[in-house]
Amino acid sequence: MRIISGSHKSRLLKPPLGLPVRPTTDLAKESLFNILNNYIDFEDVKVLDLFAGTGNVSFEFASRGATLVVGIETNTKCVDFISKTATELKFQNLSVIKADAFVYLSRQSVEYDVIFADPPYDMPEREKVVKMVLENNWLSDEGWFVLEHDKYLNFAGHPLLYDERRYGKVHFSFFRKSPPEAEGQEDQIEI
Repeated sequence: MRIISGSHKSRLLKPPLGLPVRPTTDLAKESLFNILNNYIDFEDVKVLDLFAGTGNVSFEFASRGATLVVGIETNTKCVDFISKTATELKFQNLSVIKADAFVYLSRQSVEYDVIFADPPYDMPEREKVVKMVLENNWLSDEGWFVLEHDKYLNFAGHPLLYDERRYGKVHFSFFRKSPPEAEGQEDQIEI
């Protein structure tokens, strides 16, 4: 696992063995950030990383200069790793909260410019994350919500779906707070 770009470009991160996680692959993460780079200025965003796991995506946003990055994770060992690594890398813009993502999202909302969620692929209620984020004002008006999921989830026809990308077994669904305009919507690409 490595940080791809920014102040800590090429920095290898070595989470402890045995964590109950499935980190986003470097290829998928690099592709995700290449897409986001076309739409956002990383130095002007507040980011929420739900189901943060190893903090892989949180560290990438922090390295690219995001104003604020908040990771939400339930596993104590993961929270400890993210916290310790953020301190070692001197990321003042990154914090982690030990909490259940669904409980966190049921509280009073705070607007973020980018919300990334990577719930376990076998979590039955993972589609509920989309509803909670988009219907409870967690996303700023120009914000992006990205859900990482497997091929078994399909959001075709969702009114706020902007795009979907596939990188091997990893799928990203991109949502916007306002419905996308047909002529501004990109074609779906499978890699």
